[in-house]
Amino acid sequence: MAKTKTAFFCQNCGTQYAKWVGQCSACKEWNTVVEEVVQKEEKKGWKITTGPSSKKIAKPLRVNEISTETELRLNVHDLEFNRVLGGGLVPGSLVLLGGEPGVGKSTLLLQIALKLPYKTLYVSGEESQKQIKMRADRIHPNSETCFILTETKTQNIFQQIEATEPDIVVIDSIQTLHSDYIESAAGSISQIRECTAELIKFAKETNTPVVLIGHITKDGSIAGPKILEHMVDTVLQFEGDRNYVYRILRSLKNRFGSTAELGIYEMQGSGLREVNNPSEILISKNDEGLSGTAIASTIEGMRPLMIEIQALVSTAVYGTPQRSTTGYNAKRLNMLLAVLEKRAGFKLGAKDVFLNITGGISVDDPAIDLAVIAAILSSNADIAIEKGICFAAEVGLAGEIRPVQRVEQRILEAEKLGFTTIYVSKRNKIGLKNTKIEIQLVAKIEDVASGLIS
Repeated sequence: MAKTKTAFFCQNCGTQYAKWVGQCSACKEWNTVVEEVVQKEEKKGWKITTGPSSKKIAKPLRVNEISTETELRLNVHDLEFNRVLGGGLVPGSLVLLGGEPGVGKSTLLLQIALKLPYKTLYVSGEESQKQIKMRADRIHPNSETCFILTETKTQNIFQQIEATEPDIVVIDSIQTLHSDYIESAAGSISQIRECTAELIKFAKETNTPVVLIGHITKDGSIAGPKILEHMVDTVLQFEGDRNYVYRILRSLKNRFGSTAELGIYEMQGSGLREVNNPSEILISKNDEGLSGTAIASTIEGMRPLMIEIQALVSTAVYGTPQRSTTGYNAKRLNMLLAVLEKRAGFKLGAKDVFLNITGGISVDDPAIDLAVIAAILSSNADIAIEKGICFAAEVGLAGEIRPVQRVEQRILEAEKLGFTTIYVSKRNKIGLKNTKIEIQLVAKIEDVASGLIS
């Protein structure tokens, strides 16, 4: 019989210990170290049984001898998913998708699997084939290239992979898989690590991309050991508020592309619809001028977005003024309020200030500073900002209007959406010609305040 031994793992961060300890020395959490039985055997979960062996002994090469040809990618026929990945799935890569329960992770990957022209194996350890079929009929009923397998044992999954020979494998989810070579419950630290290692070996040896769905903890991080995120090539986060129909796909780690890209979907009865022009959904169609509302031009990755910022300034009833934000950094709001009071003379220290970015998205681009200030001043004076005005500038501690990157792209997006005036920093170098939009160059927040509130 194979030798059996026990090890102690922290269920929060995955750190291994030789004996039980009350507090994990890595993440400082208490009572998270649990004993797990680990059984090691000679054989591994994935082994190629047919065809020539793909293992090659690596040899060192000079830097100038290494080929720099672009890796061919698999088009997943989803513009938003392709954009976040950096152009498509890279053969032999592992992609980990995390998100809140019920946000639509399984729906998104099943929808992509049903539309792909490649042979796809969708492995589910959480739902039966009939349940998946009911969802597939709602999303895309006629698919001849998608195969559904309900299995949690990795050895059986690899047998079906060898029989099916798919081009893409989807695992829903990694926490439900278990291997015979680890005597622990599914979802434990050792099982997740072993199953992921077997899938990595399969992906690299066969050049087949694998997409994993991962559960997340209550604080929003992906459940399981932190090493799971280090092992995979790409980590995606699927976000969304239950009160909104829009879902946002972000990249937290990407070895083959940028992590600044953003994908937006709209949840519908027939699945997730790609939103190719997010600016239209992030700006309300109010014909009446409302005070406390300003439009900002921001950039996520390569995509310019126009977002609506709402502010409410009112007298503090309880003596201590409140500062509340949704989708914006509260500390940065406090800084901007201090700049307004010190540099522009607006007395806001005894007033409540509430700030909201519509659409349920979070933005950390400093280029929306000027729009935040404009919305606050508009609400304080109860005067609506003229329709057709937008902002793209950062505000410094001295009250100066600082330039932002890629301002020309922001200006062109505002012009495309029908805005007539955009406020930018006087220090920005703008080479655009023959634009219909009026470009207002400002140097201090006093210039902006006098132009909007006068």
